[in-house]
Amino acid sequence: MKPAPALKSIAQAYADGELPTLFRLNPGDLPSLAGRASFRPDLDRAALAAALREYHRGLGTLDAALEAQLARLEQPNSAVVVTGQQAGVLGGPAYSVHKGASALLLARELNTQGAPVLPIYWVASQDHDAAEVASASLLDFSETPHRLHLDLPQGVPVGRMPWKPEYTAAVRELIAGFDTDPSRKTAVLELLDWAMKGAGYADVFARLLHRLLGPRVPGSGLEGGLIVLDPLHPALAALMAPALKRELDRPLESSRLIEEAAAQLEARGFTPQLRRPAGATNLFLEGEGGVRELLRFDGRAFEAGGVSYTRAQLETLLDQRPDRLTPAAGLRPAIQDALLPTLAFVVGPGEIAYGAQLSGVYALHGLEQPLLWPRLSVTWLESNVARMLSRFGLTAGQFQVDPERALGEALATQRGAAAASAERLNELQAQFARLSSELAALDPTLEGAAARTGTRTLAQLSRLQGLAVRALARAENDRTGQLSRLRLHLLPNGTPQEREMNFLTYLLKHGDEPLRLLLSQRPGGSVSLKLE
Repeated sequence: MKPAPALKSIAQAYADGELPTLFRLNPGDLPSLAGRASFRPDLDRAALAAALREYHRGLGTLDAALEAQLARLEQPNSAVVVTGQQAGVLGGPAYSVHKGASALLLARELNTQGAPVLPIYWVASQDHDAAEVASASLLDFSETPHRLHLDLPQGVPVGRMPWKPEYTAAVRELIAGFDTDPSRKTAVLELLDWAMKGAGYADVFARLLHRLLGPRVPGSGLEGGLIVLDPLHPALAALMAPALKRELDRPLESSRLIEEAAAQLEARGFTPQLRRPAGATNLFLEGEGGVRELLRFDGRAFEAGGVSYTRAQLETLLDQRPDRLTPAAGLRPAIQDALLPTLAFVVGPGEIAYGAQLSGVYALHGLEQPLLWPRLSVTWLESNVARMLSRFGLTAGQFQVDPERALGEALATQRGAAAASAERLNELQAQFARLSSELAALDPTLEGAAARTGTRTLAQLSRLQGLAVRALARAENDRTGQLSRLRLHLLPNGTPQEREMNFLTYLLKHGDEPLRLLLSQRPGGSVSLKLE
């Protein structure tokens, strides 16, 4: 008999501390992180700082403020808060920036407790899904949507893609057509022109994040900013090679452990996010043509892209070109934390679901899984949007769950349409319950039939209520267009705002205020931030 589906998501169950066998720590353990006596004494922090210094020197971002951060990283008991995201065009969706801010804010909070804690942003340059990083959505003051889409090569790690002159031209054309104050347009264009001096696609993303959230000179209020890290940089890849060689010792064991955790989740009614088919390792091999292929193992030899490899050949590759053997999603966090002294990993709900299957992979590499800290979730409310929501008595979250129903129910309440209210349905439910009880007193054999009839009737009435309030919302939209306008701001392209709208939208329209507001928040939770 299959277990009943879980009523909560994995992320919700984790936040409530309900999966102790799958996670070593939960968010309630945050205060205990500050009391560490000794943390990762095995790690060569000087080598890590030197590799980061080499990377940033090539990126063109090495300055006195960053040097000060790297000096703190070299201290014996230093630790890091890590986050990361794919290298999206123009910085990707807004939550890519929100994640970076969350790591910065959490590191600051932990920094007050003693030994240095630094925020790291892991640029997912090894990823090869071009479709996920090629587009950006923006919305200007005239409520005109702008969509930038770049033609990127397929199957190639993002960190191998060059930044082309035509990409720069497309970005500049988009900004030129954006309706906003000319001075703010100029400021953002200067920021982008600086970022677009990066040689590669991932470099442009990294330079943009560095300029937005990286270390600043003392007195700027942004001391202790993010240190951006690209794992494909040769100096950093070389430091990860020992962990990748260790994975080759038992190339299918991490996949077995992931599947074992998947079975535990299924037994609790959850749907696992990671599955590993027979023969699949948790490694990708970048071939000579630059295409990234999953590495398989049949018990004797390795294979990727139709080419066979021996263990010795792969080890030689790791010695000579360690950036060509890269971890899959089920291994990447452990490889990341073999490189870094990670206290906490700032993640989204999907990454928490991945994390539920990875404690065994960490143990396989002699590591303890760090605290997974749910990132700060932000919805930006510009004044016109805030006024519309206020007029209907709605929150952004209520609208984003089901726009038509939320607006329709608000209109029904304002118009006193009791037939569409939850209270009326609750009254009917209570009446059906009493009627069922009274019928059962007359004839106990009727109790089940009466209860089933009540359930069916209430379900049908609830469906009709839904149709009615949605019709109200559509009629209001035909009259005023407010449903469409709210969707444009809060559910662009049918996706929650922070997962679709680019953060530069708000810098272009509101200057530095969005960044100031973002960096004045706590590192987690969900907030709606108003912009005038």
